[in-house]
Amino acid sequence: MAQDAEYTHEYFEIIADLDGDIDSRRAAFGYMESSTAIVHHQVVASSFVPRLFGKRAFDAMKNAAETAHGILCKVMQHYIDDPDYRRIFNFDERLEELILLPRGYNSLLPFARVDTFLNEDDYTLKFCEFNGDGSAGMNENREITNSIKNSQSFKVFSQAHKAQGCDLFKPWVERFLEIYDTYENKVANPQIAICDYLENGVVDEFQVYADLFKQAGTNCFIADVRDLNFDGNVLKDAQGNRIDAIWRRCVTNDVIEHWDESQALIDAVRAQKVALIGSFAGHIVHDKQIFHVLFDTKTQEFLSADEISFIEQTVPTTTFLDEANVNLAQIKENKDLWIIKPTDHYGADNVYAGSEVSQEKWEELIELFANSRSGYPFIVQRYCKPFRTETLPPDFDILNSADGSIDYSPAIYNNMNGLYLFDGHFQGVFSRLGPHETISKQNDGITAATIWVDADVEDGWNL
Repeated sequence: MAQDAEYTHEYFEIIADLDGDIDSRRAAFGYMESSTAIVHHQVVASSFVPRLFGKRAFDAMKNAAETAHGILCKVMQHYIDDPDYRRIFNFDERLEELILLPRGYNSLLPFARVDTFLNEDDYTLKFCEFNGDGSAGMNENREITNSIKNSQSFKVFSQAHKAQGCDLFKPWVERFLEIYDTYENKVANPQIAICDYLENGVVDEFQVYADLFKQAGTNCFIADVRDLNFDGNVLKDAQGNRIDAIWRRCVTNDVIEHWDESQALIDAVRAQKVALIGSFAGHIVHDKQIFHVLFDTKTQEFLSADEISFIEQTVPTTTFLDEANVNLAQIKENKDLWIIKPTDHYGADNVYAGSEVSQEKWEELIELFANSRSGYPFIVQRYCKPFRTETLPPDFDILNSADGSIDYSPAIYNNMNGLYLFDGHFQGVFSRLGPHETISKQNDGITAATIWVDADVEDGWNL
């Protein structure tokens, strides 16, 4: 049994020795029900059993995440510098305009989460997608960790092991302020806004960060992009607060969708009157066609041999779902080998794995989405089978169930590991699991706390 699986097996043995640790599970569920781990007005589904990762997993994740960050920054910089290179991307003219707006500070990709499938038997890894500043999940991990850290199971486990969580809050506040300090037009005592289209944003998570900025001595508030006003010199929110720096949580395709209502933000960035951290160049990473671009000869011309080898080992074969790039008949005939996704959506919208649908349905989907028939381009990607691990499904009924009826046997779920990068530094993991071939909240997906075990993580959250 591999190391991480041994930790999980040990954890389940502890739960069994505690006759299911029912009281702790009820307390954890009750904590979550009143927590701020809310996405689109609903408390996230979670597991009482954390994902337990040892030193080998930490090292594998850190190496992969930080290597990917370096490669992605090279691609972003070449896009900015080389007009000819831009042509290998299929971007709307407005997207190109946004990407080329001035940045004015040192960090090219300040905040990112790269989603991966880690094989915990041999610690090889495949990437699922790359995400920039719209990445969420930090507060889910924090609240779920809080819900279990006082449980009897966790206390017994941590008596035998050094257990650390992922600190995804104060380190980002510190790094954000360090990045702002390199801004060409920085001001003393800057006022910061966390900006999104708030019906799409994880507002409870934003508030946690805003409070931490205030604790660090910097005024911070939350603003809807559409409520901003720019007079040619100062950008303000709806309440008239001056904004000197923005943590951009809005994804770029939402900016395009609300183009006319977003001009105050765009004009202020163009005039270099506000530091937009991160810049719209992060869209190069967010758009899933980046997987196709990484294999293009124009990209590999400026990468090292080690970087090309890394891409070949970790990035699944990806191309546009159109007959100019791929044999559609072969895609239809070999459905279990492929997954299709829109290039520029989020939240697992219109993501389909061939292995989870019938042959008839798969052929219908290919016909529906190939050649941009839906109005936007799709990619087709070699399907990576997720690593499976033992977990406890969510305790939805635990408050109303008798002790003897509550199951504590493990269930097998698929895993996805979202690796957070703060200005290129690996900071932690967003652990998602699901019982189906694709892992998402819409597909019965859940979140688990990420715990480092005997890994001595320098900036880990000591529990």
